[in-house]
Parts: sequence; C-alpha cells; structure tokens
Amino acid sequence: MKIGRGLMTLEFRVQHDVATDAAPSRPAVHRGRLGRVLDRLAARRTASRLRRLDADQAELADLQRVLSDARAVVERGWIQHAWFAYLDDRGRTRTASSAAATEVTGRPLVGACLVGAVVDAAGGPHAVHAQPVQRSLDLVWHALATTEGDPVAWCPAPDVRMARVRDLTRWNDSGGRTAEQVGGLLLTAERVAVHEADRIAARAAELRGKVTIRGTGS
Repeated sequence: MKIGRGLMTLEFRVQHDVATDAAPSRPAVHRGRLGRVLDRLAARRTASRLRRLDADQAELADLQRVLSDARAVVERGWIQHAWFAYLDDRGRTRTASSAAATEVTGRPLVGACLVGAVVDAAGGPHAVHAQPVQRSLDLVWHALATTEGDPVAWCPAPDVRMARVRDLTRWNDSGGRTAEQVGGLLLTAERVAVHEADRIAARAAELRGKVTIRGTGS
C-alpha cells in the first residue's frame, strides 16, 4: 500500500506465470495417419476415373464397329427419302420412314439411308433411341459438320440431337448425293471415333503416369 498526495492507492503484485497464461495445448494431429487416409481417397478417385476412361475407350471401339457395319449396309443398298427399304410378305420392295421404322423389324432389309443404316447396324428400329444409335449419330454429324480432329461434343440436348438427325437426313436426300459419298462420310465418322479413343488413351496414360510418380515418392 502507498499513500501519496492525500490519496490512498492500492497496488497488488501478482507473480506472472507464463505457464498459466498460455492457451491450453491441443493433441498433435497424427499427420502420418491423415496422409494415408488422403492418399487412399485420392487413389480411389484416380481408379474411378481410369475405369471411366477405359469404359469410354471400349464404347468408342463398339461405335467404330457400328459405323463400319452401317457402311456395309449402305454398300448393299442405299436409298433416299426413306429410312429403310425392305421386302414385304409377297416379296415386294417397300419403304419405311422414321415414323414407320418398326414395320421393318423381322423383314429382309434391302436398303437404307444414312441414318437408317446406322440404326440398323446399332440394333435395328426397336433400338432407335438406345445410346449406341444416338452416339453413333453424334459421330456422323461431327464428321459432317465440324473439322476432323476436333473433340466431339457428346450428349447434346434432345432438340439439338433431333435437329442434327434432320441435318443428316437432308444431306442424304439432297440431289446429286451418291452411295459412295454416304459411305465416305461413315468412314470419316470411324476416324472421328479413332481420334476420340486416342485422346482418351492419352488422358489415361497421363493419369497413370501421375500415379506412378506418387507411388515412387517423387
């Protein structure tokens, strides 16, 4: 206690304890265990991406076969202004448009347009809305309308896809078109499938290379 200038002041002295003032210590994070967990999660994501890329490559190989088979259909018989030409029960040649495509099921096919050939090669009229048909037509439209070697824009909106089918139909039905030109477009679409497969293979190889580097601890 000190007294000065008529006033009384109190002075308390408390020993400063650094240990008391410090924040409570927290358990140290086991970084080794956390790192292993993160590595396992990253490995799972990478494996999932690689499976997806492998599946994409397998699908493109199937689409390439569809396009090759469609080319063979055109070579056997190509038509305009209808999707299919077939033989009826009396052996007469009939044609069927897209609206009547199911009439062809089970009947001998003697001709097809560009789109009809793809539909037939990918499973027939009953499979017209199936993915192999739709994605094969994506490749054909890409071969017609874009520069070869550009990436394919997959999965367009339904109305866009229908517009592209109309583009292919108009191209097939235009005056002066030949079966050789139609077969040539399908061959170009096959090359588009090969370009896409090569692009995916490069991405997969790059991803596997990164996994190898991490595995060696570089």
